[in-house]
Amino acid sequence: MFTLDCDRAYLYGHRERELSNEEQSRYENALTQRSEGVPAQYITGHQEFWGMDLIVSPAVLIPRPETEHVIERTLDLIRSDNWRARTPAAPFRVVDVGTGSGCIALALAKELPQADIHATDISPAALEIARANAARHQLQNRIQFHETDLLRGMEKNTFDFVVSNPPYVGESEEDQVQLEVRKFEPRNAVFAGPTGLEVIERLILQAREVLKPGGWLVMEISGTIAGRVQELFSGWNDVQITNDLQGIARVASARKA
Repeated sequence: MFTLDCDRAYLYGHRERELSNEEQSRYENALTQRSEGVPAQYITGHQEFWGMDLIVSPAVLIPRPETEHVIERTLDLIRSDNWRARTPAAPFRVVDVGTGSGCIALALAKELPQADIHATDISPAALEIARANAARHQLQNRIQFHETDLLRGMEKNTFDFVVSNPPYVGESEEDQVQLEVRKFEPRNAVFAGPTGLEVIERLILQAREVLKPGGWLVMEISGTIAGRVQELFSGWNDVQITNDLQGIARVASARKA
């Protein structure tokens, strides 16, 4: 499908189709890259997330199904009766921290047409991919992108939600991470430091500054740090850890007091 730029139905319907020399070369090159461990998504330049076809490159983390739990948890909170009772009719203001490919920001923009969506990343190359994905899905006018470290420079007490898939793997866990992740995906999007909590700790402190009273921080985590993340939420309300479909702690959420 990648080599011929076609869909699966075309392949089934044209079994007699023979590859040209150029197509054969492209196919063999893709197989060679994959055999060397290059993720298929980086070879094809695409990955599906929340029903959207996203452009990806080695500049961004490959979006994963587990991250969709961040979207689900955020939407559950927004649509809850308790939240509506606390919130006026003004548009929600949401910021996606470390947006990478833009997958979280785009999914929320798709689901929340009235929301004011912002997205940050420290990497100019990642922001270029995120902007391309926003344009690809005609959401470029819905999301404001910011090149910054986490939430630095964002206005205080202005956001209803801070959402993020931050780096949360400790360098001590490197041997447990898939080789293709360690070798090919952007290191600063995977590893946070010696313990895996370094970025999350800063994010929690900065989120407290930019959130409105009663606003929520929702972020992806791993089961190995779930207990320590709960400790970092000391002073927050309604702290909750949500498991993924495998029963592994995957999303942490908490409400600013």
